[in-house]
Amino acid sequence: MSISTAPRRPWINPKALVMIAYIVFLLLPIYWLINMSLKTNEEIISVFTIWPRHLTFANYKTILTDPAWYMGYVNSMIYVVQNVVISLAVALPAAYAFSRYRFMGDKHLFFWLLSNRMAPPAVFALPFFQLYSSIGLFDTHIAVALAHTLFNVPLAVWILEGFMRGVPKEIDETAYIDGYAFPRFFVRIFMPLIASGIGVAAFFCFMFSWVELLLSRTLTSIDAKPITAVMTRTVSASGMDWGVLAAAGVLTIVPGALVIYFVRNYIAKGFALGRV
Repeated sequence: MSISTAPRRPWINPKALVMIAYIVFLLLPIYWLINMSLKTNEEIISVFTIWPRHLTFANYKTILTDPAWYMGYVNSMIYVVQNVVISLAVALPAAYAFSRYRFMGDKHLFFWLLSNRMAPPAVFALPFFQLYSSIGLFDTHIAVALAHTLFNVPLAVWILEGFMRGVPKEIDETAYIDGYAFPRFFVRIFMPLIASGIGVAAFFCFMFSWVELLLSRTLTSIDAKPITAVMTRTVSASGMDWGVLAAAGVLTIVPGALVIYFVRNYIAKGFALGRV
């Protein structure tokens, strides 16, 4: 009888163990945020608990019934949608020009667009504040939307240009031979071919505008104050309202998670094309 000397396989794959530890590390802050949102403020600051001892939804009720809170979400959604629409409307024809034509200084202009994306928002906060205050756009949704286009348009152009470059030019020529005018060709034929790129660009424009704090807080006061600015003003005479702040954080994650869910396939294709 022979005894096998083959090495035994470990019960747990080390790679799987590392991946599990990484996922736990990523999800732990989100769990703790949800955990805090379901506690009373007294329990949060008094004892350390893994789960709520006295489950409460009062923090969410405060946000959904207090106009000072829920209007922050409404204001954020308004200027974020405006920004995504404006950014794509400007980036689509610009990206088409960069992908189809060669002109003097095209590479320098393309780099200049990306350099705007590299600049920190703090550089533009004061100029935008003075400009919008002088023309009556301060504390409006369109003010924040236009300010964010300075960063989102270059990113959208860069992403869309990569997708458009992958579409053969013969499609354009065939459409012109068939009698298609450029607007009709661009909307009915070309845009469906780069739908994945449009989804990826819209996702990144949405995420930057949704989480950006400095410009949105500087350019708003009352009427258009976003949720990111509201969450920084939760100190009262009784101290920091940790439960409400945690509930607001949970609700702030939801729109981004929904957007990621609907464009997840487009993002994967963007990674495959090397533009994300």
